Amino acid sequence: MSLKIISLLGIPVKLHYTLVLGAIFISWTLAVGYLPSEYPGLSSMTYWMIGVISAVLLFASVLVHELAHSHIAKKNGLPVKRIVLFIFGGVSEIEEEPKEAHIELRMALAGPLTSFLIALALWSLQYIARAFEASVIIYAPLEYGAYINAVLGGFNLLPAFPLDGGRVFRAGIWYWKKDLIKATRIATKMGVFFAYLMIFGGLVLIIGGIFIGGLWLTLIGWFLKSGAESSYRHTIIGEALAGVKIRDIMTREVHTVDPDYSIKEVVEMRFSQYKHTGFPVEKDMKLLGIITIEDIRKIPREKWQETKVNEAMTACEKLTCASPDEPAVDALIKMSKHNIGRLPVQDNGKLVGIITRSDILHAIRIRTELG
Repeated sequence: MSLKIISLLGIPVKLHYTLVLGAIFISWTLAVGYLPSEYPGLSSMTYWMIGVISAVLLFASVLVHELAHSHIAKKNGLPVKRIVLFIFGGVSEIEEEPKEAHIELRMALAGPLTSFLIALALWSLQYIARAFEASVIIYAPLEYGAYINAVLGGFNLLPAFPLDGGRVFRAGIWYWKKDLIKATRIATKMGVFFAYLMIFGGLVLIIGGIFIGGLWLTLIGWFLKSGAESSYRHTIIGEALAGVKIRDIMTREVHTVDPDYSIKEVVEMRFSQYKHTGFPVEKDMKLLGIITIEDIRKIPREKWQETKVNEAMTACEKLTCASPDEPAVDALIKMSKHNIGRLPVQDNGKLVGIITRSDILHAIRIRTELG
């Protein structure tokens, strides 16, 4: 669950609910642990104020880091859906893979370089603040921000996909092998290796009594592993469906249902005879809706004879439909977004086919295994 807060460079920026938990946790760890040891003798309220300001500065820096990625992506013609900030940082949701290795390299390096520049700027500002004897509430967050941005930039350069360093590693393998899928597979294995190292290191720290540090490291390792595997799947799907239109893989011979059929008739004539779990409802060449097994389950069996299809179906205005000229990957996105397994395909208001999740997965398998 995310909340849009602003648009920057034409890109929506959203805050995930876990960001609040992250900000509270960071503020607390700073206020009760780090800050009292670095700046002894201050009040509890002062520590909490510095902790909150530092947490806000951290996530603002992450946003700038992600904007750098997105800016390079947009300059190279890659659509950026949004930027989401959450407990582990942020992510730029770039809808397509870069077309060439050198674009991937520039996109990947933009983030860490931006973090290092932010670190330099904040360190300079805290130096000036100290020189003018500003309040600790001013220079302490700046000093922490400089330190954490340097760490952020360095951590992101680890060759662990999908971190920026892992993407730099993938770009190098891609340039060498001339094969994005193979490069992604190698980079993913490297990312998973680093993830397991972090998880193991985190558990060792927890056992050794450093609970908070160990917990963070374990969670980051788990997130890195999930991100690497997810990015690999995304790359496989994107490359397999590149250039594929819905009309290329949709089912053209559609078994439709008359809206005046009874539920009993449609079960016997359609669901019992064919493997499909849903059928378009059509009358006079016009799509009226779709009837699925889920719709039928809502009707008591003793009422199947008297209940008409048009009483149980999902009406057309509630359907998510597709056009035959849309990219096939868009159909998969629609299905995932709305948690449905099929889309009616319409052309100028006429039903011309249906595309299912199985159609798309079959196309991915064939194009992946047979090239």
